[in-house]
Amino acid sequence: MLTPISPETPTDHSPVVRGLLNIAHALDHLFLLIFAAAVSTIALDMGLAQWQDLMPYGAGAFFMFGLGSLPAGRLGDLWGRRSMMLVFFFGIGAASILTAFAQTPWQLAACLTLIGVFASIYHPVGIPMLLERSSNPGATIGFNGLAGNLGVAVAALLTGFLIQWQGWRAAFVVPGLVALACGWLFARACPQEGSKPSQRKGGAKVSLPAPLLMRAMVVMTAAAVTSSVLFNFTTNGNGPLLAERFAGVMEDPAALGLLLALVYAVASVAQVVVGHLINRFPLKRFFMCMVMAQIPMLLLASQAQGWWLFAALIGVMVFIFGAIPFTDFMIARYVDDRLRSRVSGMRLGVSFAVSSLSVWALGPVVKAMGFGSSLMLLAGFSVVTTLILTLLPSASHEQQTPA
Repeated sequence: MLTPISPETPTDHSPVVRGLLNIAHALDHLFLLIFAAAVSTIALDMGLAQWQDLMPYGAGAFFMFGLGSLPAGRLGDLWGRRSMMLVFFFGIGAASILTAFAQTPWQLAACLTLIGVFASIYHPVGIPMLLERSSNPGATIGFNGLAGNLGVAVAALLTGFLIQWQGWRAAFVVPGLVALACGWLFARACPQEGSKPSQRKGGAKVSLPAPLLMRAMVVMTAAAVTSSVLFNFTTNGNGPLLAERFAGVMEDPAALGLLLALVYAVASVAQVVVGHLINRFPLKRFFMCMVMAQIPMLLLASQAQGWWLFAALIGVMVFIFGAIPFTDFMIARYVDDRLRSRVSGMRLGVSFAVSSLSVWALGPVVKAMGFGSSLMLLAGFSVVTTLILTLLPSASHEQQTPA
């Protein structure tokens, strides 16, 4: 006899809904990096002599990307994740199209900040929505991470070609239209939620004693701050870095965009690999190894030129991207689904709001120190992250929660 499906009975999302949730992750990162990929062209169009002078105007997007995660996570749990994802799709699409009409740096800054507001919704809402029905969270997070970082790759590639085709404004309009279309599909494909996440029965998959759980959350947030500095600085700065270090070798914007897209595409595979291996190795040791491997790669990239830089950047981004799934996996492992959006929102709110300073400082720091010293400074952040992770509770403290 078949058992009726109640609002509390978890059933898999349809392939269309899962696909759109993964596409949303790609769009999220794509929108945040269009400006970085087009900054040199926009600076010339707005009468600025150097891209470094325009780069700080993009900091508002990343500040709101972090700060907005706090209310977004709370609304996801209390109002509903489906509703918030619709706000994400339609809001970020409209904000991107609006950005194409900016005429001054301050108008551009306001529009980019609005993009950041809507971009803040995805991570505390979309990822928990995928994980709420996942039987293999590690693999789900790994594939979702691949989708997100392919968005980083597409931002570099698509923006370069759209700039050559129709100018930098088209680089905001075309993805905006895609987001609106995805929102329409999501509204049709995703059924209404039977109950709000905060009202469901649940429990964490693995429990820690309360003091250790608190310590794990603090360590995770602190490590996320330093890791986010690396992610924001590199993904926003790799385009200008390639242009500088490939001078005299390759200078076509579309070709450089293709090279950068290849770097991100190769590096994105690391998240799928980590997602499949994360259950097979001690979490603390595995996380520390991924972060420690960033240090020699960043030092190598700080000195490399031309094609050696291309190879070094692949190594850098493999280990930066490879470290991303750990914090989401820890939330899925230690936090009840009824609270995941709020906990994720708090973690993102702190880490990305603080790390948005790296986007604001990118232009001035590179102008003052050069890329070589800046990359060595990032290696220092990896050292700090490694030291923070030594405080993470080990597997011996964990207790499996009965199903």
